[in-house]
Amino acid sequence: MPEAPFMPKATAVWLVENTTLSFKQIANFCNLHELEIKGIADGDVAKGIKAYNPILAGQLTREEIDLSSKDHARPLKLFKKNQEEVVVSKERKKVKYTPLSKRKDRPDTVLWLVKNFPQLSDGQIAKLVGSTKGTVALIRNRTYWNFSNLTARDPVILGLCSQLLFEKAVEKADRRVKREKKLKEKEQKLKDKEQVSEGTSEIN
Repeated sequence: MPEAPFMPKATAVWLVENTTLSFKQIANFCNLHELEIKGIADGDVAKGIKAYNPILAGQLTREEIDLSSKDHARPLKLFKKNQEEVVVSKERKKVKYTPLSKRKDRPDTVLWLVKNFPQLSDGQIAKLVGSTKGTVALIRNRTYWNFSNLTARDPVILGLCSQLLFEKAVEKADRRVKREKKLKEKEQKLKDKEQVSEGTSEIN
């Protein structure tokens, strides 16, 4: 059986709504029956399932969709970077494979980081747990498709990142926040000084 994308039915919903791919192409890509795809298009199947964008998820490219849209005999090819994602640790210089079970925990860990360490940037969080900046932004804004079902969980406990990398990321974020705070204070002082100067000029 060919490898299916993450959340195949939700991916199929997105492809039906946003592309001109044939039902057969979508069915083959998502490992679903062609009649299921027709049912999705007719509104009889997958009711209540939110569309999952495979481009944002890194499972398809816009170019790949365009090529197959122009040739309905051409099957869609799964972009495997997201499916067999690796996390490279600079300290170890080794490739670490993230099991599927842990990959499913990523949104939960993103929620935990967003809640407990809001100073971390979207890019830092994405790098820590192997997610994408787009997903982190959606969870931070509470617009993620499955937000109501997420449970905040520590990525270190789940083994998605090391304590060392986590601490370094937090320290870096804290330094950035301090720098930004000092910059704002400096700018405010300059504004206050200018206002005082303008006020003195008007009096004179």
